[in-house]
Amino acid sequence: MSSKSQAGLNSCLQISRLECFNRQSDIYSKTRINLIFINRTFTRLTFSFLSKLLRFVCITCINHLLTRNLVPQPSITPTFSGCEDVQAGFHLDPSLKEVDFNPSYETMFAPELGPVNPFRTQQMAAPRNTLSGFAEPAHINDFMFEQQRRTFHTYGYALDPTVDRSEVPGGDTYIGSVEEAEKNQGLTVFESGKKKIEKRKKLKDSNPANIEGFQGPWAKFVDEKDVAKPSEEEQKELDEIIAKRQKKGKHEDDKPAEEKTVLHVKDMYDYQGRSYLHIPQDLGVNLRSSEPPEKCYLPKKQMHIWTGHTKGVSAIRLFPRSGHLLLSCSMDCKIKLWEVYNDRRCLRTFIGHSKAVRDICFNNEGTQFLSAAYDRYLKLWDTETGKCLVKFTNRKVPYCVKFNPDEDKQSLFVAGMSDKKIVQWDIRSGEVVQEYDRHLGAVNTITFVDENRRFVSTSDDKSLRVWEWDIPVDFKYIAEPSMHSMPAVTLSPNGKWLACQSMDNQILIFGAQNRFRLNKKKIFKGHMVAGYACQVDFSPDMSYVASGDADGKLNIWDWKTTKLYSRIKAHDKVCISAIWHPHETSKVITCGWDGQIKLWD
Repeated sequence: MSSKSQAGLNSCLQISRLECFNRQSDIYSKTRINLIFINRTFTRLTFSFLSKLLRFVCITCINHLLTRNLVPQPSITPTFSGCEDVQAGFHLDPSLKEVDFNPSYETMFAPELGPVNPFRTQQMAAPRNTLSGFAEPAHINDFMFEQQRRTFHTYGYALDPTVDRSEVPGGDTYIGSVEEAEKNQGLTVFESGKKKIEKRKKLKDSNPANIEGFQGPWAKFVDEKDVAKPSEEEQKELDEIIAKRQKKGKHEDDKPAEEKTVLHVKDMYDYQGRSYLHIPQDLGVNLRSSEPPEKCYLPKKQMHIWTGHTKGVSAIRLFPRSGHLLLSCSMDCKIKLWEVYNDRRCLRTFIGHSKAVRDICFNNEGTQFLSAAYDRYLKLWDTETGKCLVKFTNRKVPYCVKFNPDEDKQSLFVAGMSDKKIVQWDIRSGEVVQEYDRHLGAVNTITFVDENRRFVSTSDDKSLRVWEWDIPVDFKYIAEPSMHSMPAVTLSPNGKWLACQSMDNQILIFGAQNRFRLNKKKIFKGHMVAGYACQVDFSPDMSYVASGDADGKLNIWDWKTTKLYSRIKAHDKVCISAIWHPHETSKVITCGWDGQIKLWD
């Protein structure tokens, strides 16, 4: 083939290729126009259906282009068998109420997609539009609905809403209490079927000419009784009620209990004729000394347990000055006298109260002591013989009792009572000689201060009052909104401070001279006493402060730093009192509601 003929053939092939390319571009432009037209026509179709339609059109166009023999080339189009059997699946939501296209029969009745939940109950699978189920709107008036609802709640029945009243010729059908509906003839709450109650008739003279007999609106009723006298049965009931009230008003124990005493040692006197009141001198400790020990130490171990009380111990008191005897009162109505040294025996038991003994107090010499109990009696006892010398009462419960510490006033004592008064008695006459009535609650403690010229009292009214002796008006009244009741108060050995057990689990220190200010730097915390009158005490050298607590523990603080130094588990129940021996460096005596008295050293 010559070069000219080869050049002509190449030019023909280029022309044919250009014509083929132009034809293809025309086809593609027409296809694009068709696609734009389809898009504008089916804009309201759903997205999934439109995408499938576009995919089907694109596949058709491409197949059409490939099947056209525009260029002489071997046929490389793949054969696709069974395209008529392939159908694009479309899921129709069964909860839809409206469809904006015409789905096929297969699409409408196709099974729901996904596996069946084996744990789904029939109730869960049921169609519902509320939390409780499927509610269909009923054509009922709001007034009718409220009428039937109130009737059902009042009478127990209502019209059956599922029955059309126009179609039932026999009458209305009810749900609920059908018998009640028949009894009331189907009346609703807005319909009154009961007859009005007839008013009581009055005795009226209708003749206005009878001036004396005409009573007008002041006429009596026909069945009215003039005398309101109780019948025999009513009179019996009234008599029973009056008898019960009289019994409640009476005091159960008008008569005081019989006093007796029990001596627990063989001989009351020793070979020299001395009783147990004699202060021993062979102990290695000078019990007659008036000076405190130079240095005190913390107690660490239990030395002895005094047992004998069958119920909780209320209070303990050491013998004045020497402390060689211990007096205890208990809820078992008994008072016991114990030895502190030697064999530590129980010397004598004083029996004479019918109820729990609340407080005890020695006189200055220790030869006599007073006891206050819940049987409303205060009794004066002889410590040596055990005899009850005098009884005092004003029909109120005494909560605390104190002798006047002055030597010339040993015949006078004061007692804080449950009726908010402080009563002063004279032992010689047995009569009340003074009353201090200013507190607003029961009086809990009485403490003498300022060389016994004054005394401090605390009460359930959460106040502290200072009194001059024999003057029934308090000259100092301390009460703050933050203060709590202080049912236990102790004077320090040097007479300068008052330690008050506060019910907010603190020990507060007040000055006992002049102004009675609260010492805010001396507040002892760390124990739980709320609700219990746990007695506080100082060590003789003023180094430590000791107190029991509600958990039965003995707590000891340092006086200077107010730090809690020691905590000992002393009793199984409340440790109600802790006293430091005035002549010993580390001996502390505790008592608790477990009925035991313990010595620690």
